[in-house]
Amino acid sequence: MFYKEKINFTLSFLLFFSLALQAQDNKRKPKNQPLVSHIYTADPSAHVFNGRIYIYPSHDIDAGTKEDDEGGHFDMKDYHVLSMDKVGGKVTDHGVALDIKDVPWAGRQMWAPDAVWKNGTFYLYFPVKDKEDVFRIGVATSKKPEGPFKAEPEPIKGSYSIDPSVFKDKDGQVYMYFGGIWGGQLQRWKDNKYQGKTDNPKKGEVARLPRIAKMSADLKSFAEEPKEVKIVDEKGNLFMEDNNDKRFFEAAWVHKYNGKYYLSYSTGDTHNLCYAIGSSPYGPFTYKGVLLKPVQGWTNHHSIVQHQGKWYLFYHDVQLTGKTHLRNVKVMELKYNADGTIKTLDAYTD
Repeated sequence: MFYKEKINFTLSFLLFFSLALQAQDNKRKPKNQPLVSHIYTADPSAHVFNGRIYIYPSHDIDAGTKEDDEGGHFDMKDYHVLSMDKVGGKVTDHGVALDIKDVPWAGRQMWAPDAVWKNGTFYLYFPVKDKEDVFRIGVATSKKPEGPFKAEPEPIKGSYSIDPSVFKDKDGQVYMYFGGIWGGQLQRWKDNKYQGKTDNPKKGEVARLPRIAKMSADLKSFAEEPKEVKIVDEKGNLFMEDNNDKRFFEAAWVHKYNGKYYLSYSTGDTHNLCYAIGSSPYGPFTYKGVLLKPVQGWTNHHSIVQHQGKWYLFYHDVQLTGKTHLRNVKVMELKYNADGTIKTLDAYTD
């Protein structure tokens, strides 16, 4: 009984902390406006295909699903693809790219997707709970970047958790990064084996780490067993769960700048977007700092892309509704320091 009371107290404190931060942020003026307002969007994965920016976001809806501690009210059912010729230009919504009813193995909750192009085909990767309510990662294909996409009949073998992010290196090799704790179920897996429902990480434990898997030539399966991606401090030490202003929670994204690999991610309950730098797509990645300060709302989830000589950060907040499950995608320019570190961004003015 004491353990349950302690968990409830912790969750109540986190909720209070989150609402306090949101109340403070709501008094601040946003620097950027939502890219679209006719639908709710979040978790933007941006890529440049044929010179045009394509954004693969989650499509938030008010499904009426009861809120719970594992994000049950984030009950999304399809994906839309957005595109624009340039940042600041007209944004096109290409409509439904993939619907949950067209994914044979899917149960519920289509969360943050990503996409990649290879040999004339576009691949959309997406997490959704299967019929047993376990998150898996699926793949769908199209000849057009905006879809519509046709899903494979089964999820990727060996895949689990959420937030698939695909990075194509200069040699053409594609890697998938994935994972998210708490509602994302990463804590349920050990050595790539499902442990059933388990407790969230606790203080004093080593923080959970994102996963990486090299993709096979057809981009529909893993070419290897997923591996942990180590995020370390300047001394080479892994972060503990106590370091929740720096440790990984969800939303891994990798991009390359001046020959180095940059892993950025969300700290979740402390609301930072952080980044770390490594010399290999497998890491280890050394923590460097905060990429984006907390935004309005519970979550943040982002992507980084270069277009027309500039770098951009795509992210989301809740400016349109103030509701954590009805978010809106935004973009702002990202700049590097001379030493390769990234200048910390703030989405608001005082």
